[in-house]
Amino acid sequence: MLSGLELTLILLAAATLIVVPLRRFGVPPLIAYLAVGILIGPHAAGLAEGEGTLHAAAELGVVFLMFSLGLEFNFAKLKAMRGFVFGLGGAQVGLTAFVLMALLLLLPSVWVQWLLPGLDWRVALVVASAIAMSSTALVTKFLVDRRELETEHGRRVFSVLLFQDLAVIPLLVVIPALSQGTDGLAAALALAALKAAILLVLLLRFGPRVMRGWFGAVVRSRSHELFTLNVLLATLFFAWLTRQSGLSMELGAFVAGMLIAETEFRYQVEEDIKPFRDVLLGLFFVTIGARLDSQALVIHWQQVLVMLLGLLVLKAAIVVVLVRAFGATAGVAIRSGLWLAQTGEFAFVLLAQASKGGLFDNAAMQPLLAAILLSLLASPLLISQANRIALRASSEEWLLRSLEVQRVASRSVGRYDHVIVCGFGRCGQSLAHVLEAEQVPYVALDTDPDRVREAAEAGESVVYGDASRPALLQAAGIHRARALAITFDDLPQALKLLNTIRQLAPQLPVIARTANEADIMRLRDAGATEVVPEITEGSLMIASHAMALAGVPMARVRRRMRAVREGRYALLQGFFHGADDRETDEVESDHLHLHAVPVLAKTLAAGSLLGSLLEEGVRATAVVRARTRTLDPPLSLSLEAGDVVVLSGRRDRIAATEAKMNEQPSA
Repeated sequence: MLSGLELTLILLAAATLIVVPLRRFGVPPLIAYLAVGILIGPHAAGLAEGEGTLHAAAELGVVFLMFSLGLEFNFAKLKAMRGFVFGLGGAQVGLTAFVLMALLLLLPSVWVQWLLPGLDWRVALVVASAIAMSSTALVTKFLVDRRELETEHGRRVFSVLLFQDLAVIPLLVVIPALSQGTDGLAAALALAALKAAILLVLLLRFGPRVMRGWFGAVVRSRSHELFTLNVLLATLFFAWLTRQSGLSMELGAFVAGMLIAETEFRYQVEEDIKPFRDVLLGLFFVTIGARLDSQALVIHWQQVLVMLLGLLVLKAAIVVVLVRAFGATAGVAIRSGLWLAQTGEFAFVLLAQASKGGLFDNAAMQPLLAAILLSLLASPLLISQANRIALRASSEEWLLRSLEVQRVASRSVGRYDHVIVCGFGRCGQSLAHVLEAEQVPYVALDTDPDRVREAAEAGESVVYGDASRPALLQAAGIHRARALAITFDDLPQALKLLNTIRQLAPQLPVIARTANEADIMRLRDAGATEVVPEITEGSLMIASHAMALAGVPMARVRRRMRAVREGRYALLQGFFHGADDRETDEVESDHLHLHAVPVLAKTLAAGSLLGSLLEEGVRATAVVRARTRTLDPPLSLSLEAGDVVVLSGRRDRIAATEAKMNEQPSA
């Protein structure tokens, strides 16, 4: 039996060796942690068998997940989306659970025993409710990454996910009651509901005032450690309180998050709790993966395949029917169905709780767990093909696409030498207003229907459409346009759009925006004529004001700013990195760095020409000699001992240049 320390070391090593490479290939964290659990679990390597500490930590991961969900529970948001949330979302969860439960109970007993041995109506209810849930973590991430959160199908998908998250709360109350057996079940359910109602009324009535006063006193101490400690205390105290009341810990954590969400400390709490939640939730998925017997995929592959296809097809079909019934087009319904076809993380939560309560044997659930896991693995493929499937399956979708192109074409017809603005957010609107003031015609494309509708009503020249579609760019008059501007800051989408533009109009000037300096060369290599880095441009404005306030004549200020811009921001590319710099968008080595290298005596650099020392991709932005700083030194400059050379480039190339400079000269 491994000690807790040994198991922790193995777990961390497995997470590093498995999760990190999988994340590099775009595999969602949820699936990566499941893979770790499968590999180190008792059915594979046999390392996590019987380890109570790991399961206790994993249980806390679910607690913090529910706490974070409570933080997102906003009454104003819920009220604004109540039609989709409670109407469409409630219908999806209720109808899916009802149909699945009916199928499980009405199937011939031979089939039922083949699929789920030992099934009764309680197990059928738990399984049906679990399968009705989709993956909030996975689907929401794809909605944000693909910029589809504000689309017609995106709103419906997000609303259904929100109701599913809320539906978990009563299920966490019902399942422990089901575990007590059928005798006195009605009384147990009634008692659990009464306890939950009394607890919620008391907490919601008096909780916000207590929570606001409590955290207000903590904040006045000006101690970040004490603030974080109290966040953990509040979460675990409410979890303990509901557990002592005979309810689930997850319900108490959800209430704690909901109370804090009504205070002004919500965002700070959310930021502080995130590391604990992510790490412990990762442990939860590891334990779920450890429960999965990979041999079940081989031994029971037929059951796994039947359940996988059944849950994907049934869930997608129900969503399609319901979305159509709520007035959406066939294309929106098909997309919504494919986005919600998988079964999500809360299914594991519900099944784990039922298994802990003794409702079924874990071995009997192996084919179902495998099918749920495979549905998560299949989800990215279904989502990526959703648009193509919707177009093939719905003639109405072709008509709508044609009308969309026609609307764009009608807006740009008769316009020549105009500017196409891709993205009508704050940056795109500011650009459009400047162009309008100078009487330069433009056509803007955006995928937010509310923004487009309101802006169009205000007289703006904006239409709904995805700029990455070649047909829409042609309808916008890309062959007649003078220039095109990419105003959104989304590197993958910008690269995709640039590839489309270069195929349609290779000579069209394109201006792109980026918030990350490291993306400048990637966008230029993809075809951008010019890239405007926001941080650099902000630095220029600060520098111009600072020079003016320092007494530098405005003519010189303008001349310096013009020289920097004409050099395509070369002077300001790169910066000296410190320990507090956060670089999450790209790998650190891809960023431009500045590094000061002293020229030492008796090294190759002393007496050599500057240009002979620089590696490819590295340039010298300055040389300091005798306290005199020379910007953009010539490559023919002969270096002397005591000089300091400021290098700009990628970290690995700078390191190679520094190593070359410090080599010993050959005798």
